Amino acid sequence: MTVHQAPPPPSSGAAPTGAATLPAPAVPETLTEGARVVQASVAPLVAPPERGSLADIPFTNAAEAPGETVLSRKDADGRWQDVGAAVFAQEVTAVAKGLIAAGLKSGDRLAIMARTSYAWTLLDFAGWAAGLITVPIYPTSSASQAAWILADSGAAGCVVENVEQSRLITGRRGDLPGLRQLWQLDAGAVDQIVADGRALPDALVTARRQGLGPASTATLIYTSGTTGRPKGCVLTHGNFFAEVDNSIELLQPVFTAVSTEPPSTLLFLPLSHVFGRMVAVGCLRARVRLGHAPSIATEDLLADLAGFRPTFLLAIPYVLEKVYNTGRATAEKLGRAASFDRAAGVAQRYGEALLARQTGAGPGPSLGLRLAHALYDPLVYRRIRAALGGKVRYAICGGSPLGRRLASFYAGAGVTVFEGYGLTETTAAATVTPPLRPRLGTVGWPLPGTAVRIAGDGEVLLRGGQIFAGYWGPSGLPSGAPGGGADGWFATGDLGELDADGYLTITGRKKEILITSGGKNVAPAPLEDRLRAHPLVGQCMVVGDNRPFVAALLTLEPDGLAHWQRMHHKEGLRPTALAEDPELIAELQSAVDDANSTVSRAESIRTFRVLPVDFTEEGGHLTPSMKLKRSAVLRDFAAEVEALYAGRR
Repeated sequence: MTVHQAPPPPSSGAAPTGAATLPAPAVPETLTEGARVVQASVAPLVAPPERGSLADIPFTNAAEAPGETVLSRKDADGRWQDVGAAVFAQEVTAVAKGLIAAGLKSGDRLAIMARTSYAWTLLDFAGWAAGLITVPIYPTSSASQAAWILADSGAAGCVVENVEQSRLITGRRGDLPGLRQLWQLDAGAVDQIVADGRALPDALVTARRQGLGPASTATLIYTSGTTGRPKGCVLTHGNFFAEVDNSIELLQPVFTAVSTEPPSTLLFLPLSHVFGRMVAVGCLRARVRLGHAPSIATEDLLADLAGFRPTFLLAIPYVLEKVYNTGRATAEKLGRAASFDRAAGVAQRYGEALLARQTGAGPGPSLGLRLAHALYDPLVYRRIRAALGGKVRYAICGGSPLGRRLASFYAGAGVTVFEGYGLTETTAAATVTPPLRPRLGTVGWPLPGTAVRIAGDGEVLLRGGQIFAGYWGPSGLPSGAPGGGADGWFATGDLGELDADGYLTITGRKKEILITSGGKNVAPAPLEDRLRAHPLVGQCMVVGDNRPFVAALLTLEPDGLAHWQRMHHKEGLRPTALAEDPELIAELQSAVDDANSTVSRAESIRTFRVLPVDFTEEGGHLTPSMKLKRSAVLRDFAAEVEALYAGRR
């Protein structure tokens, strides 16, 4: 086994727009076995805290910078109002006292079932300040899903957003003997909780906080799960510190005011998901102005972005694809589709050249490319940035690979995208794109303090301070070793590869590998990710296990489809007719051909079928984090899958 260290970043690397300086990222140390890189690790940038918890963050902020803005929230007129550190700490104390007054004891579980909002973050920190363990529940969960989480966690209290959710929980109260309190946000729950605790002394909250440490459980986040019952991941306060402290230090241009524009972000992804939760904690930790947007409907979100004007975003590829596709659809409506496509091509080449210069792999954009870029900036790129609020210069993207095309486009349009990879069990990111050292097509290096190992069968193993304590067990304690063994490695179930410099590429899911009847192993994820980037494709699922060739089921993206219908004067066609429309099929075939260009002939999609319905969470085909439930799709669309192979070999 050989140990290597990646070379330092080139001194000629250019800093992204808006940043004064960028720290050189800590480089990974790699281990090789023969010609194969089997491990990469990066030393931590921040020592783990020996005492304290997340509950202390609002009070530390209030002591160190009482007047500094840490959050913004909308008033009754829809205007954003800043909230200072001292004010937020006072609100946390008031809500924590109310939770204590309601009879919740240290270590009790408090469930929160609501969309992303200021109240969500307030309740999260107040719960911690009261010594509680918070348990998020997706607001779209069914009665049985919510009841399972409440029962399995043994939640003593639950906060819901509206009357529909309140009725949903009330209807299952007979199965939840441990649930003593149920509050409803839109019925004044926060004010009610504050009023109930007004007579209690603040010292009670201080005492509860002092009883917590890095090893204390902070939250139980239930994995959405593509099969079986969700499991509660036990994440400690120390897990979050390891994650956010190293992320803040590594991504200084995102979290730190190193430019003239103070950092801020508008969070619109669910706080029920570890990704959104980690960024919310990170923003409070770094004193970055944080806002919340409860709706991801296009009109609502664009209006909130325009009003808040964040400097960076937490996003999933779908959102960045949506902005790109909306921009192109607008250009097509105005008869300027060809111009937009030329501008997109220029941005991609410009972005690739910028990224190559940062890594020392090229001289940067040529004079001709710079002139073309300057021409299209006010016509196209500025409008893309305006759709994100006008000030966005960075995006942290996770959930699935963004893809080389969109990553280089956004870099060329003036938005640096940091891609990451992680799971609920890793408190979000385990790897992230290092500043000054991007490598398109990868999910970056190990986050400082993290090690990545590739097992003999290609499975990605992880180790670090952010790896969870285990799964919630019947005794109320974590059950099972996080890595499934005594060596401390967590087996992710994902397949991946490390290159010579320690960059990780995710190649698929271990349990989702298809094996055709000809013996060819096929990873469906890269094909599916490429197809979903097309504006007409909503969801897709590649099939072919024990079949003679690879095929796919496609669903149509509503906004992209509506635009296509307007442009082709086919607004009156029903979904069943659209699914067989020759022009639409021809356009989708070009998208399939594009995806096939990235794989071998044996791995390529030979045929596809358009479904007249979409895959949705409500229909049981998607998890709350938008992952496919493959077994459910195969069960419910068995006839469509059989039709793909009828009479074909």
